[in-house]
Amino acid sequence: MTHPSVAVLVCIVVLAACAGPTGAVPSPSRPPAAAGPTAGSPSATAQSTAVPPAAPTAAPTPGLVVLQEFPVKAGSRPHDVAPAADGGVWYTGQGNGTLGHLDPRTGAVREVRLGSGSSPHGVIVDRNGVAWVTDSGLNAIVSVDPRESDAVKRYPLPAGTPNVNLNTAVIDRDGVLWWTGQNGWFGRLDPDGTQTAFEAPRGRGPYGITTTPAGDVFYVSLAGNHLAQVVKATGGATVIEPPTPGQGARRAWSDSKGMVWVSEYNAGQLARYDPATRLWREWKLPGSALAYSVFVDDRDIVWLTDFAASAIVRFDPVSEKFDSYSHAPGGNVRQQHGRPGEVWGALSAHDRLLLVRTKTPDTSDLRRGEVHRR
Repeated sequence: MTHPSVAVLVCIVVLAACAGPTGAVPSPSRPPAAAGPTAGSPSATAQSTAVPPAAPTAAPTPGLVVLQEFPVKAGSRPHDVAPAADGGVWYTGQGNGTLGHLDPRTGAVREVRLGSGSSPHGVIVDRNGVAWVTDSGLNAIVSVDPRESDAVKRYPLPAGTPNVNLNTAVIDRDGVLWWTGQNGWFGRLDPDGTQTAFEAPRGRGPYGITTTPAGDVFYVSLAGNHLAQVVKATGGATVIEPPTPGQGARRAWSDSKGMVWVSEYNAGQLARYDPATRLWREWKLPGSALAYSVFVDDRDIVWLTDFAASAIVRFDPVSEKFDSYSHAPGGNVRQQHGRPGEVWGALSAHDRLLLVRTKTPDTSDLRRGEVHRR
């Protein structure tokens, strides 16, 4: 498919409370092997043409956080994002059954069709640059390999497994891909292509999932209001109760020390669980927040999305201070990921990707579209 030729950026510059952090998490040591049952073939892709460079109306200054918006294919409804190995960003096109790729240097977009009935949710990238998608429409894990002209391979869930409503995946340090399904399931895809599904304790709800530097795997249950640690040897899971009942644990992310950070959607809170001490801490976000996603960058700064305020929220665990950065109203940033200096999300309601630059960019980084202060 060909993206519209206009790639307009809206850049929002906001004053940070302190110098901006950077964003990424360690890559897993070994990705699933490119083997196993396959279906589909590389899709024809096309790149859009970016608009000519435009001079920013406000020069970047040290200590600023810069928000930029990048349009993608209309109707794609981008959901989750993951930094690509080539400096671009992968995103799931939940509205049109595609995996999209944005080149932020030019604004060019290409799309890869995942198959009839596809409804992709999450995307992650392994150390080889292969993108892995949790596709609820296909009830399968799908890989897209840019080294092979975006070759598409599908790994269906085991025969007899109902539609689990696949949500999110993570790759542990052994190269095993673990996934969640909101209908009450979680599972694993081994490097040899073997797929296994497990029924989750307490049924419906498994949502965000993370792995720690030690290789432990935790997921949160939105409907079940809990955190769970996967018992990797048996496929079981141990429920861990947060302090606040009915909090709506939605996404989880590990920091470099193995602490598990949780966005509590219903409670509008950020929570932290320490597996070593089994102790919790919780912080209330400013205002009447709806804390959807959480991401921890490579400096262990925590980033959240607030649906109620249409904002990206930064939390410094040292000062325990929140800073909020507004984006397009009603944008609904559902998930975040990043690399050093960048935190990415998707304005799913506006068919745009959102970049939060956490270090002072060069003027060339702001060459497309409009820049203004808020």
